Amino acid sequence: MEEQKVIISHNLEEALSKAIEECRPDRLLVLTDETTQQLCWPVVSSYSCLADAHHIVIPAGDDHKNLQSLTHVWEELQRQGATRHSLLINLGGGMVTDLGGFAASTFKRGIHLINIPTTLLAMVDASVGGKTGINFGGLKNELGVFRNASSVILDTIFLKTLDRENILSGYAEMLKHGLISPLHKEGAPSLFEKGAERGLLSFDIEHPDMQELKRMVDESVQVKQRIVLRDPTEQGLRKALNLGHTIGHAFESYALNNPSSWRGQEKEAPILHGYAVAWGLVCELYLSVIKTGFPVDRMRQVVHFIFEHYGRMPITCHDYPTLLQLMTHDKKNIAGQINFTLLGDIGDIRINQTATKQEIEEALDFYREGM
Repeated sequence: MEEQKVIISHNLEEALSKAIEECRPDRLLVLTDETTQQLCWPVVSSYSCLADAHHIVIPAGDDHKNLQSLTHVWEELQRQGATRHSLLINLGGGMVTDLGGFAASTFKRGIHLINIPTTLLAMVDASVGGKTGINFGGLKNELGVFRNASSVILDTIFLKTLDRENILSGYAEMLKHGLISPLHKEGAPSLFEKGAERGLLSFDIEHPDMQELKRMVDESVQVKQRIVLRDPTEQGLRKALNLGHTIGHAFESYALNNPSSWRGQEKEAPILHGYAVAWGLVCELYLSVIKTGFPVDRMRQVVHFIFEHYGRMPITCHDYPTLLQLMTHDKKNIAGQINFTLLGDIGDIRINQTATKQEIEEALDFYREGM
């Protein structure tokens, strides 16, 4: 894959202008969804480097990360005369970077691509690492390819546009990165031990200090980059990044297909990805305790933090068969067995783990009733 440059921006216009110049595009297009068109496009619309850019807008929400939106982007690229030397800039959250990355990767067999993630989730996860895709057949990210953006420009200026739920959604992936990185790293605090002054579990996520959050975003992205560089196409180590995702994706797909079963009347969108990951972490840390010896006290610390801030999606034992069926579609599965990434301890990664139906149901019981 093309090498990916991740830029922690201190001057967004300057960083973007330089990234565009390096691509030398014949045509420039910017993709947003309706939300980032309203909240984030005004931040960059006056930049001289975007003066000739054509703006493509798609509906917001993960339920629109589908073939219809993808086709619209392809049609706009074609209508604007885009060539293999054109550039698509994805300005938005993970839905935009996933779908836009897939569109850019497949149009003319691949055009230039820059990601400017505007949500915490996209900054620490979706925009970095080269995974692109759309939902299909009621399943998360069923269609997609690996393709790195030429540049990923991270600027926390966009975090000011986020509500509490979207900050928490991205923070769940940061929790995951903290869990899979070594507990004691030279020059860095212990992320999960009690008393860690700058640890993930002691950060005031309800009233975030944006400068401190920026530092933590940088550290979190470095965790993912180190893993992706060693295993860009998920043949081995990169499966560590799936901690919490086997069961988390099942929660997410279930909510996508059965919206009335969990959300209140005021809700109009599927659950946020990070919430599903947080709930998946609860279940998979429980499996880590019973399968690979993860310390119970550490598990309880993390689970307490998640339940305190993320609540729970209401499920019953009658939902278990559907959730188990959704898990059988996970892309990590081998020979028909549901595949998990588990932990022996913080940073002690155990990929390609399996669990029995009874063990998975025990983990779901713990999620529903534990603590």
